[in-house]
Amino acid sequence: MIFIPLILAHLLGDFLLQPNSWVADKEKKKGKSIYLYLHILLHTVLAFVFLWNLELWWIAVIIGVSHFFIDWAKLNFQNSKTKRTWFFVDQLLHILVIVGLSMVYFPYFRWEDFFNSETLKLITAVVFLTVPSSIFIKILISIWTPVTVEHSKFQTESLVNAGKYIGILERLLVFVFILVDHWEGVGFMIAAKSVFRFSDLAEAKQRKLTEYVLIGTLLSFGIAVLTGILVKI
Repeated sequence: MIFIPLILAHLLGDFLLQPNSWVADKEKKKGKSIYLYLHILLHTVLAFVFLWNLELWWIAVIIGVSHFFIDWAKLNFQNSKTKRTWFFVDQLLHILVIVGLSMVYFPYFRWEDFFNSETLKLITAVVFLTVPSSIFIKILISIWTPVTVEHSKFQTESLVNAGKYIGILERLLVFVFILVDHWEGVGFMIAAKSVFRFSDLAEAKQRKLTEYVLIGTLLSFGIAVLTGILVKI
């Protein structure tokens, strides 16, 4: 089966191995950006590596070519108002290509000596719960802009990117709790975050920011819970 290896390759290529500087350069220069072509090459190589079969070179090529046209369309047609929509359209099209290729060549996967399908499914879920989930949540809640007070105590004492890494850690912990059938651990995580995070927000007296963080938190926990349930099926 090639679906899970290709999804894992996609998550790595589109999220973990694509620096923000590449994204910014592509959005600025579009088709003239060298990073667009490096990005496509990276996806092609990752697909080939995870397939690990010379006979399936054509699948890696299709992944690369289709990724180029989808990304090119997104870069050229999105604007500040449609950027969020184009992100999801872009991801949906990439997944549909992978689904189509998996349906054409279903009975494949030959890494039994190294990874079985269950292990790859677990790795893919863990990868998804890190940076990809952070980006999805960020884009989902981007329609709201919380009101913040400059030079407030709440802001000046906050660590750089702390929220991002807290979100990743909480999703991974929730995921582990679900895999080992300790749902009470999820409740403990929610209670702990409520005590430490929302007490600070209450002290800052910023209701909109509190609601903004609450939405992000619930999305984060929800994604982790759903992923855990899907992996256990």
